[in-house]
Amino acid sequence: MQTTNTEKIEGEKIVEDLGLVKGNTVRAKNVGNDIIQGIRNFFGGELKGYSDLMTEAREEALERMEEQAKDKGADAVVNVRFVTSQVANGGSEILAYGTAVKLE
Repeated sequence: MQTTNTEKIEGEKIVEDLGLVKGNTVRAKNVGNDIIQGIRNFFGGELKGYSDLMTEAREEALERMEEQAKDKGADAVVNVRFVTSQVANGGSEILAYGTAVKLE
């Protein structure tokens, strides 16, 4: 499945717009990780544990979006975007969305 954040895929012709597809996941921090990240936050620098958590969440949301596109018979997803929102204290949602398309 090809995905892109642009409106078209270079060298390909879009022949059908299959509509919006999306995938999401909600992730929460764990207590042990939270303590370590709190110490790092005090001294400054990257909060690697949180970076890794969000990277995994984005990948899962993207995979779920691609599965929805495959279910619609898509060859690709264009205009892919990510949105993050806090849904609970310590929990965040990652939403990936885009337009599923058929290619020539």
